[in-house]
Amino acid sequence: MFDFEKLEVYQKAIIFANDIYNLTKKFPKTETFGVIDQLRRASVSISLNIAEGSGRTKKDFKHFAVMARTSVLECVPLLKISLLQKYITDNEEKNYYQKCEELSRMLCGLIRSL
Repeated sequence: MFDFEKLEVYQKAIIFANDIYNLTKKFPKTETFGVIDQLRRASVSISLNIAEGSGRTKKDFKHFAVMARTSVLECVPLLKISLLQKYITDNEEKNYYQKCEELSRMLCGLIRSL
C-alpha cells in the first residue's frame, strides 16, 4: 500500500469520484462532453493530485494539495448548474455540496500540515 492510500482525504476523494460517476450516469447524453465530462474530470483530479503530490517534496505536495482543493471547488458550480438544469434534485445537490465542503476542509488541514 502506498502512503497516500492511508490518507483519509484520499479515501474520501476516491469515494466522491465514484459517487459522481454514478450520479452523472443519469444525465442526458447531450451532456457527455459538457457537464458530465467536466464534473467527472474535476472529481477524479482530487485523488490524482493527492497521489501525485505524495511522491514529491513537501513543498510540491503542498502545491498538489492546493490543486486538489481547486478541483473540489470546480465541482461546486458544476453541481449548481446540474441542479438548475434539473439533472439532479435539491437533496442531491445539498448532499454533494456537503461532500465538497468536507473534502475542502480536509485538504485545508493537509495543506496546513505540509
